[in-house]
Amino acid sequence: MRSMIFLLTALAVIGLAVWAYRENYQTQAVINETERLQREIGTARARLSVLKAEWAYLNRPGRLRDLADINYDRLQLLPLTPDQFGRVDQVVYPPVNFDFSGAVDVSSDGDDQ
Repeated sequence: MRSMIFLLTALAVIGLAVWAYRENYQTQAVINETERLQREIGTARARLSVLKAEWAYLNRPGRLRDLADINYDRLQLLPLTPDQFGRVDQVVYPPVNFDFSGAVDVSSDGDDQ
């Protein structure tokens, strides 16, 4: 009986060792994948910051004005003036109908004092 317990204990230890070995390698693989993804994220953020800087450089008002002047014959672009916009009183708003039929009056007349 004693040898059977020793054998089962040895098999349990071997089984746990195999399980720990596999878990260790799976953990290392996940850590490597995470590090790879972090590097990709860092690279993508660096590219994004470069693209934002390029966009800001290309959208400078002076540069766009010069491009509009150079391409005036083809594009017929004119500067915006205030009279090209409408006024607020020219906007037609749809009528708003509120239904107060089920409302409760909670106003105070000052009689509570």
